[in-house]
Amino acid sequence: MIIYMLCLVLFSIGLYCVLRKRNIIKIIIGIGIMEYAVNLFFILIGYVEGGRSPIYEHGQTMMKMVDPLAQVIVLTSIVLGLSVTLLLVSIAIKIYEKYGTFDITKINRLKG
Repeated sequence: MIIYMLCLVLFSIGLYCVLRKRNIIKIIIGIGIMEYAVNLFFILIGYVEGGRSPIYEHGQTMMKMVDPLAQVIVLTSIVLGLSVTLLLVSIAIKIYEKYGTFDITKINRLKG
């Protein structure tokens, strides 16, 4: 149960970075931390103590197995998270080229 709370703490740290930081790069890092917290949570949900891989062999009795669906979801989430992160970094680079800063408050003042 405590490991689930650690996932919540990790997610909260990422959420704090997204909501309270003014630097675009720090916001992107916060989004990455939140993604990793969710991935860790999915892996923990699919984990079974003493479980084995879900590969069926002829003549073998069914034992406790690890849920493969959580692993597939996390693998897909990693790929999508990487593409979203690359998109955010490219947008941040374009913002820096146009405004010369990563600070959101200064960008809001430069409307035009």
